[in-house]
This record gives sequence, C-alpha cells and structure tokens, in this order.
Amino acid sequence: MRTVDQYLNYLEEKGFKFQDDAIGFIYFGKHSTNASDVLTTTAIELTLKVQKSFDGSFYMSLLETLKTNQIRTRSGAIKFAKQRDFFAV
Repeated sequence: MRTVDQYLNYLEEKGFKFQDDAIGFIYFGKHSTNASDVLTTTAIELTLKVQKSFDGSFYMSLLETLKTNQIRTRSGAIKFAKQRDFFAV
C-alpha cells in the first residue's frame, strides 16, 4: 500500500506534474472526508483516468461519493466506478 505522498511521487516519476494548489486540494479532500490513503490514491487514479487530467471538483465529488457509499478498497472503488459507467466514452 502506498501513502498519498508515495503515490504522488510515483506519478511525478512517470512524468505527471501536479500544481501546488492541486496537491493542497488532494490533501484537503483526504482530510475533510477522513479518507484512507488507499481511497485517496484510488480517487486520484480514477480522476486521472476518467478526466484525462486532474480535476479537483471531480476528485472531491468522487472521494465524497466513495465515502458515502462506504467503499474502502481500491478494487471496490474501481468496481463502483465501472458500475456507474465512469469510463464510458
């Protein structure tokens, strides 16, 4: 399991750069929803896959939705996103 810091560093190593305000927003969302690192990193991953860039409002909405629906795992979050057609083109 990666921490949020580790995941952001991993993405940076892969060439994806976050602006400072986006990083602040990521941590704001994590703390305001009391989300685990697993749920936070999965919300970042899904946001990037669905939106093709980091969209703070999408990320926050997704994180809140995952918490509201008591999703706790990466696989559960991905299954939830697929069931709701997040990946539909």
